[in-house]
Amino acid sequence: MDIEYYHFHLYYEPENIDQASKLRDQIGECFDVALGRLWDRPVGPHPIGSCQISVSVELFQEVLVWLMENRRGIDVFIHPATGDDLKDHSEHAMWLGRSYPLKLDMFRSRS
Repeated sequence: MDIEYYHFHLYYEPENIDQASKLRDQIGECFDVALGRLWDRPVGPHPIGSCQISVSVELFQEVLVWLMENRRGIDVFIHPATGDDLKDHSEHAMWLGRSYPLKLDMFRSRS
């Protein structure tokens, strides 16, 4: 499997979007990563509000460990980017905290 980078998605409800925003900013201060916007509604396969953070292969382990210690109740969906969206969002994915069912049909219809 050839991994180009990873996406770390912070998951949150409207009542804790401020907490997610602070966590997002802290990640950006600690690591050289690409920070996405905070969505206050479901977008793509994500069932609730989320924020995408793109992490290089080289920083994956360091960011993962940091989030394990500092996520403060924010759930995190993590997946690689290999070019196979369905497998990346299902077979190759992991969670920190609670897991959520994703809307994977959008990837199946592209096959």
